[in-house]
Amino acid sequence: MPARYNDSKVEYAAARNAAGIFDLSFRARFAARGPDRVSFLHNILSNDVRSLGPGRGIYAVLLDVKGHILADLRVYSEPEQVLLETDVDLIQKVINALERYIIMDEVTLEPLKWRGLALQGPQSRALLERNLAGALPSLSEFGHFRSNYCGLPIHFVRVSSTGEEGYELWVPAEDAPGQTKVLWQALLAGARGLTAVPCGTEALEMLRIEAGIPRYGADFGEDTLPLEAGLLNALSFTKGCYPGQEIVERARSRGHVNWKLVGVAVDGVVPPSPGDKLVWEGKEVGEVTSACLSPSQSRPIALAYVRREVSEPGTRLTFTFGAAAEVRELPFKKSVARG
Repeated sequence: MPARYNDSKVEYAAARNAAGIFDLSFRARFAARGPDRVSFLHNILSNDVRSLGPGRGIYAVLLDVKGHILADLRVYSEPEQVLLETDVDLIQKVINALERYIIMDEVTLEPLKWRGLALQGPQSRALLERNLAGALPSLSEFGHFRSNYCGLPIHFVRVSSTGEEGYELWVPAEDAPGQTKVLWQALLAGARGLTAVPCGTEALEMLRIEAGIPRYGADFGEDTLPLEAGLLNALSFTKGCYPGQEIVERARSRGHVNWKLVGVAVDGVVPPSPGDKLVWEGKEVGEVTSACLSPSQSRPIALAYVRREVSEPGTRLTFTFGAAAEVRELPFKKSVARG
């Protein structure tokens, strides 16, 4: 993915106020098939897969036995299979980890050669309806359905990666080489005053950090507990056992974790760097994981892990390089839900 197509602030504004289109080359998908697919995934992943009906989805994490996050996934139920999506760098790791749990279950895992793009912003639904799909059904987050455009099969998914209303479009690349470009051009063509602006990774980072959406590899990983990263939407506390569940439940029943991912507003004009340390009363109490210069806040902001005793919004901290900072509640920018 390019860092930017033009001016990253223009791209950011498009996704916040109209519609931005993003290349999803950094995401990958695989299918779980077989009569035991649902029960198998339900018993291994952190969220309630069994409750999903066709056309519905959830966010989940795959944990090790110590409760640390091996990967995060989106899980989508279909009549004959379950689709799972994660970062392209994680897909083989996830498949290998899941396959180690397959003993008596009748389930197979198959990587899918699909490509995708995302449309994010308050006009994304109207643009999709006018340019591609006609009237879209009402979809909750992670809702999905299959349709086509000019004979091209498309998987439509409602999912936000920016805090704004968003949709993803997946195309089976082996059946339709080059057709992702067709969709891209159709959305750029515009209709009745609606058009999407191509957006790169710089704009995406601004948007997701403002929305308080942590990213695997940057903001959490194999040394992180889900509750530390605030991934409550990836957890079910009623589904029963799964690998790492005992650690998750222990942290929940205790009422807190020792470290917490928070927002940090920075006094100054230069964003901190990942790894920069935060200090309170002479003690090191935190570390930055992601940062950007925020258009909506007109200042640098960051996601950072801090000790729970300094995690309350309004707490004043200092970076080791001298700049002052304040803990903020996430998200930095709240967007109006649309559907």
